Amino acid sequence: MIIDHSKINKLSDYLYEIPVTYRKAMRVPARIFATEALLKDIEQDRTLEQLLNMTTLPGIVGQALAMPDAHEGYGFPIGGVAAIIYPGGVVSPGGIGYDINCGVRLLKSQLEAKTIFTQIKRLADDLYQTIPAGVGEAGEFKLDKAGLDNVLRLGVTALVQQGYGEQQDQEYIESRGCLISADPRVASEIAKKRGLDQIGTLGAGNHFIEIDQIAEIYDESTAKAYGIFKNQITVLIHTGSRGLGHQVATDYIKIMMKVMPKYGINIPDRELVCAPIESPEGQNYLKAMAAAANFAWANRQMITHLTRQAWRRILGESGGELKILYDVAHNIAKIEEHEINGQKQSVLVHRKGATRAFPAGHPDIPEQYRSIGQPVIIPGSMGTASYILCGNAQSMRQTFGTVCHGAGRRMSRRAAIESISGQKLLADLEAKGITVKTDSIKGLAEEAPQAYTDVDQVVEVIHQAGLASKVAKLKPLAVIKG
Repeated sequence: MIIDHSKINKLSDYLYEIPVTYRKAMRVPARIFATEALLKDIEQDRTLEQLLNMTTLPGIVGQALAMPDAHEGYGFPIGGVAAIIYPGGVVSPGGIGYDINCGVRLLKSQLEAKTIFTQIKRLADDLYQTIPAGVGEAGEFKLDKAGLDNVLRLGVTALVQQGYGEQQDQEYIESRGCLISADPRVASEIAKKRGLDQIGTLGAGNHFIEIDQIAEIYDESTAKAYGIFKNQITVLIHTGSRGLGHQVATDYIKIMMKVMPKYGINIPDRELVCAPIESPEGQNYLKAMAAAANFAWANRQMITHLTRQAWRRILGESGGELKILYDVAHNIAKIEEHEINGQKQSVLVHRKGATRAFPAGHPDIPEQYRSIGQPVIIPGSMGTASYILCGNAQSMRQTFGTVCHGAGRRMSRRAAIESISGQKLLADLEAKGITVKTDSIKGLAEEAPQAYTDVDQVVEVIHQAGLASKVAKLKPLAVIKG
């Protein structure tokens, strides 16, 4: 579908709208946070078509949203956000994605880069040897069925109880690393089998561990509240629910495909398959999604434990502790209360490739940050900058408390492989002083910075639109990838 660009209204320098009158089936307008340059990029694939399709979902309220890193996905575009009335609306697995609770966690040290610069390569080597990365890779931490069910039910709590972290870790994880609605019984045996040996593993694609240096501080007072400072060494972890989450999505997409006619739901794209929230299928999906989300938080917790072990092996007592700044999901659906047309309403917010960004005073923010606002972690593409932002009240008014999740893909993996030399990219990154550890040169080419939007532009849109404020910029010193 070709979108009539003349019908896209410019509301501000950073916000565009396709009005509800654009198509008969639309229930709400579609809004895109972008600059003119980013909007041109977004228009190159099916992102806007998928955004318009989102506006037809039963129960959608407010507006369908695309973040400045939006690009074509399954059902929803990646970078898509929708609030569905609860109860009464629908849940769509395509609005969460296959990698349920793909997310990021930032660990902070108390060391400046200059104090351990000569140890960075050794640390990267140790992390690469310790933490399995790649398609289908298994970890040394094996779960039996009862242990897996415990992880699916309790998330990070299950690992902390076994000594893989401390209770204070949970204070700095979205939802404390556990959605209490999770029910392992509604996740298939195939999904569970895929998860038995994948706790503590990165996976492939754009997942990574980075050793970063804080290169710039934009807001000194907020940085101080977050416990970060210029030249500080941090570790950024980006991964999700691995094969287990993928299987949960696959299973319930098939189930909903079969039952959707029973509920009389008509959608313009079969990838938007959905079911009423209160239906058995909708309830079971939400419980299974929560279980997969708990698995993902536990996965990042185990990687944190393994990272802390490597840190101690290389740096000894002089390395000090690695503490969690924050951990936030960017593929998830959650029941929240938002103001819709001047009234507080309960809604099921679908965030797909989009990050929660709650402002100061919100009860879901850790107490230490509550007077400041939620830390928002935005990873860049490999070898480029990442950012720490702070959620603002404007996000609650315009985006259901949501911002972007990174640098959106602008080149398919196939196109990247055909046009980018993995070996040359590796040499270029090393020449910039970035240590890269990977077992796949092909995978390196797929995730080249050239295949992604400029994260600086994406973050600037969020900052200028007032959704979240820039706090710090990180530059990579080492990257570990599958």
